[in-house]
Amino acid sequence: MSNNDIYQTPLASRYASEEMAQLFSNKTRFRTWRQLWVWLAKAEKQLGLPISDEAIVQMESHLDLTDEDFKVAAEEEKRRRHDVMAHVHAFGQVAPAAAGIIHWGATSCYCTDNADLLFLRQGLDIILPKLANVIHKLSNFALEYKDLPTLGYTHYQPAQLTTVGKRACLWIQDLLWDLRNLTRARSDLGFRGVKGTTGTQASFLAIFNGDHNKVEELDRLVTQFAGFEYAYPITSQTYSRKVDADVIYAMSSFGATCQRIGGDIRHLASTKEMEEPFEKDQIGSSAMAYKRNPMRSERMCSLGRHLANLCKDALDTYSQQWFERTLDDSAIRRIDIPHAFLTTDVLLRILDNIAGGLVVYPAVIARRVREELPFMATENFIMRMVALGASRQDTHEAIRVLSHQASAVVKQEGKDNDLIERIKKDKFFEPIHNEIDSLIDPRSFIGRAPEQTVKFVEKEVKLALEPWIGAGMERAIGLLRNFEFLKKHEAGWEKGPVYMITAR
Repeated sequence: MSNNDIYQTPLASRYASEEMAQLFSNKTRFRTWRQLWVWLAKAEKQLGLPISDEAIVQMESHLDLTDEDFKVAAEEEKRRRHDVMAHVHAFGQVAPAAAGIIHWGATSCYCTDNADLLFLRQGLDIILPKLANVIHKLSNFALEYKDLPTLGYTHYQPAQLTTVGKRACLWIQDLLWDLRNLTRARSDLGFRGVKGTTGTQASFLAIFNGDHNKVEELDRLVTQFAGFEYAYPITSQTYSRKVDADVIYAMSSFGATCQRIGGDIRHLASTKEMEEPFEKDQIGSSAMAYKRNPMRSERMCSLGRHLANLCKDALDTYSQQWFERTLDDSAIRRIDIPHAFLTTDVLLRILDNIAGGLVVYPAVIARRVREELPFMATENFIMRMVALGASRQDTHEAIRVLSHQASAVVKQEGKDNDLIERIKKDKFFEPIHNEIDSLIDPRSFIGRAPEQTVKFVEKEVKLALEPWIGAGMERAIGLLRNFEFLKKHEAGWEKGPVYMITAR
């Protein structure tokens, strides 16, 4: 049976990057279980338990599962109805010298929970540099268009002007908060370690004949082997599912950000002010050949909605855990955790593509500004007339009458806004006729938008991205290189992949 004969999640088969799809593959999961068993055996041996060198060697020689290993484990699980014990059996088949000591003193959550914490950490290490890269690209975009006036919108109605670059800073600031949240979630991660069936370490205390120091050292050694500086001091059979909720909430919040950004781009595409990248041979519609649909932004909104809603699952799973553990967390976590990371990864790929190729149409933007600016400029006209000695009330009434006339032309006749022409022809406004063009210069309506943009990018963004550029990026790539299943990609990293900060 081929892959085309069975359902596959499009997150992995259609959208996600290879490295993220591999992280949540069966091969990575069960290899990680085997690695955890090796770490446990090494630590137990180091603390005096009778485990032979040959057992360790055989285990380390068979960390990677073969197709036969998977077959053996599947047959055993079908018989035993227990996935962990099925893989204990399969591992013992290829490491017979270790068959009697694999999983010694441990409970299933030693494998499953510690593996999940490793996946949470590794998944975040994949995500964070990609998010930093998106922010970097959007920051370059913001600086490029910091001075370009554009209509602001409140209530989705034309409002005070802003600039294209300043609007991009709204997106960037939200993404910086996402970067902060995900970084915090990554920094807060600990290891479950070696805790036993209900978190009391009773089985390990028995193995070490009541020696509490050796039990604590066992926990410390395994945690160290796994590359964690910290193990949760208190667990039940599992680590608290609030950890999952914290991590997934940070990703869900990012999903909401993607919907926000995608919605803005879709609206701007409809007015032809801005477009996402459109490939040379891309087809927008099967029927309407002229269309340039914002499909990336639409996909981003669609997947962002899915991601934003996953936090509810994680919170419900946490809240429904009873006492030391119930198994109703298992099935849903097998779905939600990979989906959260895969979806976040997909969204970052889409955002990276959009941020690196946004197309702006200044002429269209200028036309739309011209259509709305006359009404916005009336306050300037009133203030200037009063400064020259006119009555504010008389000026206000003259503006009101002319504005309603111009509005009727726009709404009832479908013609262009001719308010400025009416004011230039009106004798009452003769004192400012020579100043009108300067009073309606769009640049005089954007306030400090350019200065805010520059200061924000050069101060806030630069500070936030410091860990991810230069030496910081080298550190991030170093973290990625720790992933056994990613080593084959190393050669491409120096050439500017999506993780690395690259010029827009």
